[in-house]
Amino acid sequence: MQFSWKDWGSKMILWRMRLRWTPVFLAVAVAVSFAAGPEISARAQQIAFTWDDLPVHGPLPSGETRVDIGKKIIAAMKAAHMPPAYGFVNGIRTEQEPLSTPMLKEWRDAGLPLGNHTWSHMNVNQNSLADWEADVLKNEPLLKSYMDGHDWHWLRFPYLAEGNTPEKREGVRRFLAQHGYKIADVTMSFGDYMYNEPYARCVAKNDPAAIAQLETSYLAAAASTIDYTRKMSKALYGRDIPYVLLMHVGALDAGLLPRLLKLYQDKGFTFITLQDAEKDPFYKADVDLTLPAGANSLESEMHAHNLPMPPHQRPTVDLNTICR
Repeated sequence: MQFSWKDWGSKMILWRMRLRWTPVFLAVAVAVSFAAGPEISARAQQIAFTWDDLPVHGPLPSGETRVDIGKKIIAAMKAAHMPPAYGFVNGIRTEQEPLSTPMLKEWRDAGLPLGNHTWSHMNVNQNSLADWEADVLKNEPLLKSYMDGHDWHWLRFPYLAEGNTPEKREGVRRFLAQHGYKIADVTMSFGDYMYNEPYARCVAKNDPAAIAQLETSYLAAAASTIDYTRKMSKALYGRDIPYVLLMHVGALDAGLLPRLLKLYQDKGFTFITLQDAEKDPFYKADVDLTLPAGANSLESEMHAHNLPMPPHQRPTVDLNTICR
C-alpha cells in the first residue's frame, strides 16, 4: 500500500477536528503555563506506551512467531521498569491465526492489560454505526475472559477513525458512554507500523544492509516525532501534556524496542500508564464521554488556531520500494 504523509495528516485532521478552547482562553492558558515554570518542569515529558493489533500485526518474517514477538516486547518493557501498558485486541486474529492466541495469555501473565480495538479492526467511517457497534461488542467476551474482572473498558479506534459526520461521531460517543468505555487517545505516533512490512521483505531477502537502513530510519522517525510533538504541545499550552504513544506489535517494533525505550529515556521521558496520562485535562472529553467532544489531536488544534506546524522529518528510506 502506498503511504502518503500528506494524506495521513489530512485524514487525521478530518477524523479528529474537535475544538476545546477558544483562542482567547488558549492565550491565557499558555501565559499561565509559561509562568508556572517549576511545576511544568516536574510534569514534563511523560509518556504512556500503548500497543495496537494484538495478537497479530503485519506480515510475519521467517523465523518469527507471534508469541516470540510478544515475549520480546514484554521483556523489553520489563527491563525498562515500565508500568503496565495496554494492548488493544482484534479478536478475529485468534481465528485467522490460531497459533497467535497464546500471545494474549503471555501479555496477561506479565500483568499487562488488554483493551478493545474492535473484533475485526473495523473502520467506523467506512461502515454503518450499527455494524461498528456490533463489532465492538463481539470483542467483549474475549476481553472479559482474559481480563478476569480488571478494567478492559478502553477503546482504541481502528485507523483512529471516530466518525466522519457529526451525527456518526455523536452516535459513537453515545454508544461508548452507554457501555462504560473511555477512549484510548493518541497524541504521539511516528508511523512505526509502516516499517513492519518492508522489514519482513528485507528478512526474506536476507539483506542486512537494508535492515540496518530500516532500523536507522525507524529510530530517526521516533526522535524527530518527539521534537515535533513537544513543539506543538508547548505552542498550544506552554507545557508538555502527558503523551499517549501509539505502537504496534510488529516484528521490527519488538526487535528495536530496547533501543527505542532508551531513546525516550535519553530524551528525558518517564513512562506512565494510559490511565495516568489521561488524567490530564487535555483528555477529559475522551474519559468522560457524556461531555461534548473535545480535542485529542495536537495537529487539529494547531490548524484550528492558525499556528504554524513545526518541521517533521520524513522517513529516510523509501518504505515502498526497499527490498522489492
